[in-house]
Amino acid sequence: MLKGRVFKYGSNVDTDAIIPARYLNNSDPAALAKHCMEDIDKDFVNNVKPGDIIMATTNFGSGSSREHAPIAIKAAGVSCVIAKTFARIFFRNAINIGLPLLECEEAVDNTAAGDVLEVDLSTGKIKNVTKGKTYTAKPYPEFMSGLIAAGGLIEFTRKRVAVK
Repeated sequence: MLKGRVFKYGSNVDTDAIIPARYLNNSDPAALAKHCMEDIDKDFVNNVKPGDIIMATTNFGSGSSREHAPIAIKAAGVSCVIAKTFARIFFRNAINIGLPLLECEEAVDNTAAGDVLEVDLSTGKIKNVTKGKTYTAKPYPEFMSGLIAAGGLIEFTRKRVAVK
């Protein structure tokens, strides 16, 4: 079960807004986290707490296919991202690094910045604790859940190879 406060953004938040290109010369997750969302929310890095949740409307993660964007979000302590829709390459990159994403239009439409959510990835249930409402996103298939639980594709593969 994930639980955190919502940081809410609009549509078409691209990878340059998530982690500005001027920081792409560094691949260290902790360094990227220090600059996450800074061009659209200068206070994000000072206010985000481990477990918090990013929420956006449509096409979150559009733009380039860089993996730096989901890495920065995860390293900043964000437990998951909920949006109406995601850019497909961002979606895949997020799963590859173990950052859960959920698509749920109803939750986005009925949640405000600062609301507290509880998210159960296994069922897709999103409970807005602040408002006492529950919404349902489509849960991940078992294989993708395994990737996320392992911490991403590399860790998943390491664990599978170690078992053999």
